[in-house]
Amino acid sequence: MRLNRTLLSIVLVVVALVVQVSVLARLQLPGAVPDLLLLVVLALAFVYGHVSGALIGFGAGLLADLVPPADHAAGRYALVLCVIGYFAGLVKPENGQLKSAFVPMVAVVAAAIGSTLLYALVGALVGDTAARHVGLGSLLFTAAVYDLLLAPFVVPLIMAIARRTVNDPLADSSGGGGGDVAAGWLASGTGLRVGSQHGGLRVKVARNRAARAGRIKGVKRL
Repeated sequence: MRLNRTLLSIVLVVVALVVQVSVLARLQLPGAVPDLLLLVVLALAFVYGHVSGALIGFGAGLLADLVPPADHAAGRYALVLCVIGYFAGLVKPENGQLKSAFVPMVAVVAAAIGSTLLYALVGALVGDTAARHVGLGSLLFTAAVYDLLLAPFVVPLIMAIARRTVNDPLADSSGGGGGDVAAGWLASGTGLRVGSQHGGLRVKVARNRAARAGRIKGVKRL
């Protein structure tokens, strides 16, 4: 990813994690906790694509695994958000712009359910059975509802901010400005062709003058 995209992703992930840990996690809602970090990863993946989405998801999940009050094995949520970010990037809208709210909302519900299931599955593999005591069915339902209610306020805003880094004229010019200028010169060939044409005209004019002078001298001799 480019530097501006990386910096923006880091800032958004850190802000989302702080809000989730300090505000959303303390609301004591029944069932799951609204996953603001998941929505940020989804929004960035919708704009940047599946590769960047997987990288952002892994970094965001790993940060969530290490920040207190995390009580699970490090890397568990990183794996979940990496997978979610990859698949979210596969349904990236054209030019990163939403034409309809249907596909993103379906993606949010699928991501909420999929992340909860994958998190519980990885927990079962490492011996964490907390999801069984809480009730997996209630976790899936509440996670989908909370994220779906929060998504209209988060996803369009994050995508609008992320699109500015994609359409940044400075980034485009710095990334390939020199190559475009050089390619334009090579494609048009204006300077070289004009120079060669002028040189050719000069040679032709000189030859014509020499020929005329030779003819005139020959006539005088006769």
